[in-house]
Amino acid sequence: MKSTNGAFYIIGGITLLVGVILFKPFVIVNAGERGVVMSFGKVQDVILDEGIHPILPVVTSVKRLNVRVQKNDINARAASKDLQDVTTELAINWHIDPAQVNKVYQRVGDQEQIVNGIITPAVSEVLKAATAKKNVEEILIKRTELKDEIDAQLKTRLAAYGLIVDDISLVNFSFSPEFNKAIEAKQIAEQEAKQAEFIALKAKKEAEAEVNRARGQAEAQRLQRQTLTAELLQKQAIEKWDGRFPTVMGSNGALPFINIRVDEAGKQK
Repeated sequence: MKSTNGAFYIIGGITLLVGVILFKPFVIVNAGERGVVMSFGKVQDVILDEGIHPILPVVTSVKRLNVRVQKNDINARAASKDLQDVTTELAINWHIDPAQVNKVYQRVGDQEQIVNGIITPAVSEVLKAATAKKNVEEILIKRTELKDEIDAQLKTRLAAYGLIVDDISLVNFSFSPEFNKAIEAKQIAEQEAKQAEFIALKAKKEAEAEVNRARGQAEAQRLQRQTLTAELLQKQAIEKWDGRFPTVMGSNGALPFINIRVDEAGKQK
């Protein structure tokens, strides 16, 4: 009897283990996930949090969805206000609202279906609407303003599907080859104009400097002529004389005459 009971328990244990493996009467929801409960394929109101949960095999199934912040890069083409083709590379950070996981899965589907069916078309449409309000120059200069507008529009649009936009980034703008050539030509022309303006300004400053120097020299000469007198010139000549008469005689054999005046006391002036 004891041997029979032991064999019975062993067989029962093995059967139970096989049943657990085959039918899985429990489900594990990992960190950063939520479980969507379905009964015979119908989505239930219950949402499973992280951890292990018992379920009724065959009858109940669970679809696990990621509720962490995710990033997707999207390229979208649009036309600016001045009818230029603009390709924008946009990065969007988003996540599923954990409290609406079951509704999101019921209405949209899993992550791939969310990105392809909801996020990508929404980004494209919002980007086209925002870009059409600005010309190319405004798109480049008012980048922050454009980002804020797209961010606000996407948050409102995706919230209706149970999706939360955490942030967007306008990574890059690119334009048609023809427009890029026109921009390059404009920049070259502007640089050449600035160079010509600099050269003209430099020449003007140099001419003004020359005029000022000439005026300064003329004024100095005028003042010098006003202060130079015959007496001053004679005094300067005497101060520079070393006291020796020239050793060279004149053509008539006479020494050169030096006009030295004598005052009433008989002293030389």
